[in-house]
Amino acid sequence: MSLGASSIGAHPNLDKLDLMKILVLGAGAREHAIIKALIRTGTDAVNITCAPGNGGISQEVNTVPLNQNDPTAVTAWAEENKTELVIIGPEAPLVAGVSDALRAAGIPVFGPSKAAAALEGSKAFAKEVMAAAGVPTGMTRKCVDLSEVESALDEFGAPFVVKADGLAAGKGVIVTSDKTAALDHAKAFLGQGMQILVEEFLEGEEVSLFFLSDGETVLPLSPAQDFKRAYDFDEGPNTGGMGAYSPLPWLPEGFVEEVQNKVALPTVRELVRLGTPFVGLLYCGLIVTKNGIRVIEFNARFGDPETQVVLRRLVTPLAGLLHKSATGQLATEMEPEFLEQVAITVVLASEGYPISSAPDREITGLEMDDEHIEIAHAATKLVEDKLFATGGRVLSVVSIAKSFHKARKHAYKAIEQIKLEGSHYRTDIALKVDEGKDD
Repeated sequence: MSLGASSIGAHPNLDKLDLMKILVLGAGAREHAIIKALIRTGTDAVNITCAPGNGGISQEVNTVPLNQNDPTAVTAWAEENKTELVIIGPEAPLVAGVSDALRAAGIPVFGPSKAAAALEGSKAFAKEVMAAAGVPTGMTRKCVDLSEVESALDEFGAPFVVKADGLAAGKGVIVTSDKTAALDHAKAFLGQGMQILVEEFLEGEEVSLFFLSDGETVLPLSPAQDFKRAYDFDEGPNTGGMGAYSPLPWLPEGFVEEVQNKVALPTVRELVRLGTPFVGLLYCGLIVTKNGIRVIEFNARFGDPETQVVLRRLVTPLAGLLHKSATGQLATEMEPEFLEQVAITVVLASEGYPISSAPDREITGLEMDDEHIEIAHAATKLVEDKLFATGGRVLSVVSIAKSFHKARKHAYKAIEQIKLEGSHYRTDIALKVDEGKDD
């Protein structure tokens, strides 16, 4: 039996995935995309519950006002409702130890333990794991005060890369040539009690690659690229992600296998050696430099907005993949299948994002008569059959087509139809792979 499956047996209904009772934790577009993929690949919507969910999710599956970060409450609900698989979407429940409580109760859970989730929760820990495992990454210095930060900035030079060593809702990293801005960023997080990592700047194309892990075996999903800056052509502040596309036609042949052998497997094996098997989604944030592949960061859960495009193309039943990961059975699974079509997603953000948050405002124009389009809700709520944006990244418009040109055309036509006062979005998602013709 694979590591991570020690107390959990095989599922009696793996041949009847539509019958599996599933609880998804989270309230964003990532969780909505997971739910849509579960339904699309064979799970009956009546057997899916989301906690706490959002306005869009509540229109598709049952939602419950459960505190997703409370291990006791989540476990009690899962036991009472005979849940057969729990899928943890965001990082906060992982760091809170929700997966540990569920495993202790014998409930299959897709999401690493609190100890293993430190791979995301502590960038310093991630660097230590990479060093021990021989995983290629950039040089870094850990700093505990502003003078150390300034010394490291001078050592590495501009552009400056400054990271908070902790969870920061996608806003803990700054890349800038302005030393004062870099110091101010570090000062803000030092003031919250976090340590700071200053890293060398790595130049190249960024790639997001997800791996399913059962603690021993890893299976890759399809590569994607996301867009972190708020405005077109990578202008403005960093965000949680303003769009993404998949697959990446410019990647060299053998890229996925190289990352699996040089990054994912060594990392998972090092975590086993440390006594903290990683069971769940290993997100490898990578950069392809002139000197080869380097790891920028790890996350311990599906990325947002990459999940929206990767899972939109998935053909293999998602429930089966995640359950086999949760129960140590990935070695019996073939690599997941994906559609040949391409996918892009464009994020609609509220006024002021990511600097400030707009008041709740009504969203209209969401009725789409276009088979290419799917909408994943993030910050929305349903009030008397009306949808309201509740700030931040509001929703993701996902488009699938035979070509990036066609996918972009459908995505932007759809997002232009949506009405939300003060909202904004990037117009250059997947522009560099737009073939300039319909097919």
